[in-house]
Amino acid sequence: MSKLGSRLKSMKKTVEKVQHGILRTNIPAGMAAAGPPLGPMLGQRGINIAAFCKDFNERTKDIKEGIPLPTRVYVHPDRSYEIEIYKPPAIYFLKQAAGIQRGAMKVGHEVSGKITLKHIYEIAKIKIEDPPLQIRTLEGICLMLCGIARSLGLEVVKNLDAKEYGEFLKERAAIVEQQKKELQEKKEAKMLRTG
Repeated sequence: MSKLGSRLKSMKKTVEKVQHGILRTNIPAGMAAAGPPLGPMLGQRGINIAAFCKDFNERTKDIKEGIPLPTRVYVHPDRSYEIEIYKPPAIYFLKQAAGIQRGAMKVGHEVSGKITLKHIYEIAKIKIEDPPLQIRTLEGICLMLCGIARSLGLEVVKNLDAKEYGEFLKERAAIVEQQKKELQEKKEAKMLRTG
């Protein structure tokens, strides 16, 4: 009986080393690499890192390189896996549509960009293909996107004049540069205090 018990104990240890379940991460299209942060996450789960990277990059070769793709990796007990690749995050689409790099620092007090209702609708049509959102209505996804846009400091408008918006983006770029400078000064002042 003790022989059987020790054998079960050693088998249990082996099974515990391999983490099963789901790995949720964003991986840039066509840029999966063995280095951190992806390599260690896959290694902990016993997945062949080189094979995974090759598989992922092959499946995303038709997508513009570098676009962040939410990815779910389902790891099986035999260390095999299934990859489920979703559409890029809503924040990525909203920033692209608004032509901005970053959202507002003080949400509610500043406008980081503007986006039309047509943009919201088009993004919703893309995002509805993601499995978690397939149970929602298009209207529900549009409302969700409007909320995300507000959290970025984006103003949702009916129509947008290209010339006016170009001027707005130029003014906004100057504000962003000033904010970056202020952040850098605060960081340097903090380092001087702690040093």
